[in-house]
Amino acid sequence: MILPLFFIFCLFSSSHAAVQDFCVGDLKAPQGPAGYSCKDPSKLTVNDFVFSGLGVPGNTSNLIKAAVTPAFAAQFPGVNGLGISSARLDLAPGGVVPFHTHPGGSEILVVVQGRICAGFVSSANTVYFKTLNKGDIMVFPQGLLHFQINAGGSVAIAFVSFSSASPGLQILDYALFGNNLPTELVAATTFLDAAQIKKLKGVLGGTG
Repeated sequence: MILPLFFIFCLFSSSHAAVQDFCVGDLKAPQGPAGYSCKDPSKLTVNDFVFSGLGVPGNTSNLIKAAVTPAFAAQFPGVNGLGISSARLDLAPGGVVPFHTHPGGSEILVVVQGRICAGFVSSANTVYFKTLNKGDIMVFPQGLLHFQINAGGSVAIAFVSFSSASPGLQILDYALFGNNLPTELVAATTFLDAAQIKKLKGVLGGTG
């Protein structure tokens, strides 16, 4: 009885194994739920598996004083289909990445310079946050709201990895105030008054 059960286990455990070594994304083709279609293997070079953009500091001259440089499938086709990706985070003094989510994957962040206060909120509304120093690592589970704030007086830098080639991004502030959702609906769902909402819409480029 043990032997047949072993073969059944092998059958199911191997059903999720990759049937090809890789699938470098063809960015000229549309992206579907499973990612990009594969580029012709005969046209691949080593450069399809290398991304050099994370060595360059991002431009933090913006409202949030922060920059994220992604190496997702859209920028780094070599990770297409592999379930992994990376990014660089630059935070100027006073910089913040507001509450946001990655619906497509979990995230691990490692601080390489400065200090970053980071945290997330569980689905039970429990808050987990801590000030991270150089070399510290924090994980943010898939889909949960989380944030990063520069907790020092100098530039902070972190590198992040994701469990998806296209983890996605939705920033809460822009979802509420950076679009044309009518002010009265925002007020009804957030308990903010209309004046506050219109002010935030003005700052974040929203209308309505």
